Amino acid sequence: MRLRFKLLLAQLPLALALVVLSINSLFTVSVLGRSSQRILKENYGSVLAAQQMKESIERLDSGALFLVAGHRDKSIAQIGEYRERFESELQAQERNITEPGEAEMTRRMRDAWGMYKRRLDHFITTADPRESGRVYFDALEPAFLDVKKTADDILAINQDAMIRKSEEARRLAERMINLLGVLSFIALLLGVVASVWLTSRLLRPLEVLSEAAQRIGEGNLDARALVPGRDEIAAVAREFNQMVERLGQYRKSTLGELLQAQLASQAAIDSLPDPVVVLDVKGAVLSVNEAGEAVLDLSHVRPGQSPLMRVDPGLRAAIERAQSHVLGGKGPYVARGFDEAVRVASPTGDRYLIARASPLYADEGVMGVTVLLQDVTRLRRFDELKNDLVSTVAHEFRTPLTSLHMAIHLCLEQAAGPLTDKQADLLHAAREDCERLQGIVNDLLDLARLQAGKIELHREAVAAGSLVTAAVEAYQAAARQKGVTLETEVTPSLADVQADPERIQLVLSNFLANAVRHTPAGGSITVRAIDAEGGVRLEVSDTGPGVSPEYHERVFERFFRVPDAPAGGAGLGLSVAKEVVEANGGKIGVTSEPGRGATFWFSLPLA
Repeated sequence: MRLRFKLLLAQLPLALALVVLSINSLFTVSVLGRSSQRILKENYGSVLAAQQMKESIERLDSGALFLVAGHRDKSIAQIGEYRERFESELQAQERNITEPGEAEMTRRMRDAWGMYKRRLDHFITTADPRESGRVYFDALEPAFLDVKKTADDILAINQDAMIRKSEEARRLAERMINLLGVLSFIALLLGVVASVWLTSRLLRPLEVLSEAAQRIGEGNLDARALVPGRDEIAAVAREFNQMVERLGQYRKSTLGELLQAQLASQAAIDSLPDPVVVLDVKGAVLSVNEAGEAVLDLSHVRPGQSPLMRVDPGLRAAIERAQSHVLGGKGPYVARGFDEAVRVASPTGDRYLIARASPLYADEGVMGVTVLLQDVTRLRRFDELKNDLVSTVAHEFRTPLTSLHMAIHLCLEQAAGPLTDKQADLLHAAREDCERLQGIVNDLLDLARLQAGKIELHREAVAAGSLVTAAVEAYQAAARQKGVTLETEVTPSLADVQADPERIQLVLSNFLANAVRHTPAGGSITVRAIDAEGGVRLEVSDTGPGVSPEYHERVFERFFRVPDAPAGGAGLGLSVAKEVVEANGGKIGVTSEPGRGATFWFSLPLA
């Protein structure tokens, strides 16, 4: 049986209920209509005939009085007209006898009417007016009264019958209405019950199919949807069972392989000495290796509690930072340096871990994050040793460099005797190299002190315009000598910034020195001070060759120099500038395109 036919069959009881109600209503209306027609047919005609006979007999009596008064012509005309009318109404009454006693009354009316006609004829033939008056009062008037009384009796019988039948019709209407209400309720109740029952039977296969799907969703592949019949739902159930059968076969055939692959992958993760934790997009732990369990201590996490709640706050912050970076669509996360290392206590001593993260992809996109906590304890120690060595060597270089610089200066001043031109040129070159080496040593020492936090900053409220003016005045001569235009753009009414003016001057000087070095003759350099969100931004823009996008982050690393850059630096200036700006609570960066110049900028907080 088709599903469409079953749906129609489920609605059939309601349709039958409506048909029963319609038939019952039509029957009730028909019965009430017939009651009204019966009253009109059986009694209304007799009532009308009796009233017409009363009117006609009264008109005949008036015509007889006209004759007594001497108006014979008018009397004869009126008597002739209403005599025929009375006869017609009497015949109508004789054809419509419906009530008990009405026939006897009608015969009495016929006899009384016959008597009245005979006396009326005798009355009309009386020639003497005095005799006609006597005949009227002695013979005609009693006959008139008899006829009128009989008409009243016929009228009363039919009026009483109409009242009685009207009351019967009212009682019948009440009974029919009550019967209609009861039958309507019963029909509607039976229709609804039958329709609900049929609908529930129709939906039962869907419930069976839904329960089977739920059990299969819970992992029970032995569940089946047993739906008998040949309709569409039964066909869907058969296809569903076949699908589950194939799914079970596939699961049995691949379950061992999947388990083996899972065990192999877990063993590979466990073999890593560094902690590894796999998180989903909501931060729940999907997998963790043995080293990760030892470091993160996830065994005490209560149900419903976030897995990372009991992790060391610093380590948790590093993991969440790496996770948000990956889930934000920025790709794998790699720490910028050892300053992001987190110290973690362990039985063998303090360890330093750096978080690295990679996205975990699925068909629908990123489904999680794999976080590797790399142990950089030894590397960090080597870095500290390197920094200490660089600081020590730079410090040791400073005194002999100062002596060497002084000796070369004295020789150039010819304090030790006259110099030839060639000797002077050589000493000038040596002095420049000595000054450059001394600058590198100073940068190394400043960088070491900044990283160690040994340089004390004297931050104060200072006008950004004054910083720009002082830096530009120091490099106007060098720019003019190279043929480069040096301009300033300072936004009026800039708020003061909170910074160490001496250290910030070093940053601007480094930016301007690089700009003058890389800008060809005929180019221009612009130093700006503009409003920024929450502070003031200072920029140095040039028209030099620019910096490729892949080097924007690396230019601030120590000892990094852009390939093919002009000689003259050791790659320390920008790293020192970065440390100075960040120590003053600001940010630093560069925007550039090859061949279109570069803009080095940094921002400072408001005072």
